[in-house]
Amino acid sequence: MLLSELTTMRVGGPATRLVDATTTAGLVDAARAAWADGDEWFVLGGGSNVVISDDGIDGTVIRTLNRGIEPSEHAGAVRLQVQAGEPWDALVEYTVANGLAGIEALSGIPGSTGAAPIQNIGAYGQEIADTLVSIEFLDFLSGEIERVTADELGFGYRTSAIKRGREGVVLSVEFELRRSPHGAVAFPQLAQALGVPLGTEVPLAEVRSNVLALRASKGMVLDPTDADSTSCGSFFTNPIVSEHVARSLPMDAPRWPVAPDEPDVVVPLGQELPERRPQDPRLVKLSAAWLIEHSGIGKGFALPGSRAAISTKHTLAITNRGGATADQVAELARFVQARVLSQFGLPLQAEPVMVGFPF
Repeated sequence: MLLSELTTMRVGGPATRLVDATTTAGLVDAARAAWADGDEWFVLGGGSNVVISDDGIDGTVIRTLNRGIEPSEHAGAVRLQVQAGEPWDALVEYTVANGLAGIEALSGIPGSTGAAPIQNIGAYGQEIADTLVSIEFLDFLSGEIERVTADELGFGYRTSAIKRGREGVVLSVEFELRRSPHGAVAFPQLAQALGVPLGTEVPLAEVRSNVLALRASKGMVLDPTDADSTSCGSFFTNPIVSEHVARSLPMDAPRWPVAPDEPDVVVPLGQELPERRPQDPRLVKLSAAWLIEHSGIGKGFALPGSRAAISTKHTLAITNRGGATADQVAELARFVQARVLSQFGLPLQAEPVMVGFPF
């Protein structure tokens, strides 16, 4: 079987061996067997955040198909133990239906639950790091099953210790959500769509439906009738730079502070102010979509003769217009990176995992 049949970008050659792990025990056995044989190995969830080369994978590909959601009460909150192969949006739908707030703004993101912590998925003011308690992890070095806490995963913007190189397999994920029929709106575009001020508590079902509509308008919801959805979603992460670098961009370039300013300190009259340690330079998140557009690459752009193209709805997505090869996808990605680097001196980082490419 070609791996293109198992990925949302619809590119990728064959695997030497494909194993479907429908249970957690089967997932553990498949991984340990591949490791014992010294095979190249790759874990594939929903296939939504990966671009696999046309040569495929000379080794074992293990698909996580173990499913299940187990709720439990915990100190006034609800904890969910979710198997790695549970489709992410099925989990979000479950939480909304059961009045559990915390991940409703992550509706419509394709892929599996086990893949979600690896890049700390996020959207519309929420991210995995907000609610994740721990993961059950089969560690490559020890071969043992371990419980890895959120702190140990070292979450950052679209990254984690696993994405930075800790090898192993996510078996299940534990979340802690609050029992509430409402969720706070924490992102301007979502607040605008709902017609409410930021911070307003809105029924979970309304948050979900509006997020799904917003994502669909950008081609970010899988839809066989929409060629723009044959993609990995956002192909590049938003660059995080120092405030000094951000000031070098045109005034209309979108930017958001990554962390709040140092809080004010109040002391009684006549008392000396406490010594403050030097602060790190303030960091600012930029819009990768804005940088791409203003480097001369517009919606629908394609290189001559290529079947890979920028989405007609959103410049942050690279799409397969039908029959594109993985090399064409990678070629367009490198072209976009080169244009943004040339125009603004800023490197763009690919968000999907690039298997078999020098990214």
